[in-house]
Amino acid sequence: MSTLTDIPRKATDFEYISDAIDEVNILKKSSEWDGSPRFNEDKDKSKFRQYETACNRVKAFYKEQHEKQTLEFNLQIRSKFRKQIRARMSVWEAMELLNTLVDDSDPDTSLSQIEHLVQTAEAIRRDGKPEWMQVVGLVHDLGKLLFFFGSEGQWDVVGDTFVVGCKFPETIIYHETFNGNLDFHHPIYSTECGIYEPGCGLDKVMISWGHDEYLYQICKAQSTLPQEGLAMIRYHSFYPWHREGAYRHLMETKDYQALDAVKAFNPYDLYSKTDERTDPNEVRPYYEKLIANYFPSQVEW
Repeated sequence: MSTLTDIPRKATDFEYISDAIDEVNILKKSSEWDGSPRFNEDKDKSKFRQYETACNRVKAFYKEQHEKQTLEFNLQIRSKFRKQIRARMSVWEAMELLNTLVDDSDPDTSLSQIEHLVQTAEAIRRDGKPEWMQVVGLVHDLGKLLFFFGSEGQWDVVGDTFVVGCKFPETIIYHETFNGNLDFHHPIYSTECGIYEPGCGLDKVMISWGHDEYLYQICKAQSTLPQEGLAMIRYHSFYPWHREGAYRHLMETKDYQALDAVKAFNPYDLYSKTDERTDPNEVRPYYEKLIANYFPSQVEW
């Protein structure tokens, strides 16, 4: 079983798009969220890139994602991933592998992935949040390992997620690009509920495949994280739902608790990134003890 130390993919191009998507999500943050964490109070938002600079490359990315994330693709990719184990390694080893995703072309930050994970966890820790939430901050982007596990590009790894098998809400970013998706014109998949029942609950819907859904499936099967933590992982890129208010007709009662959890987590992901260097080795002993409380020593990826 390989630990995938030999990586042929061009990681810098991948991270360039990933960071650009994060920037757009920062800039389109809704004013409805009023529970800003303390670490974010003095953040100078003007230092982030202007929305217009990110639009062209992000729109090109979303056009591809929106055209290719069909119900058929999502059924096939889930079947494929259930049939194989791609690697066995600890959570920290997975973080170190993800750390090879560094964007040398990004003028705004020289941070590595592992530093982003640690900074997210440290911001949660400084605000006195529970240990399980610190662990969620530490692992939340590990699903980006998909990039090394036979992804077809970037469109099936990163980006805002949405439900497949029903109508694509107009509040999804660059909604017009769904016109090239075969499901957009389908007589059933294009209806409000599509293949789902009203109030069925988000556990019963299929969310577009990417790093959130992949890591959620791993953590659901192999960790002891609470339901709130699993929700933070599964839904942190589900912006049409937690920011724009879509899919309420599919929710059941417990989904509202998940919504509160994701809103509590999301600012740490968006705003904890800083160019002040963080040495992961300094905090590694602390976090490895926490990881051991929620994950096995070897995780099947």
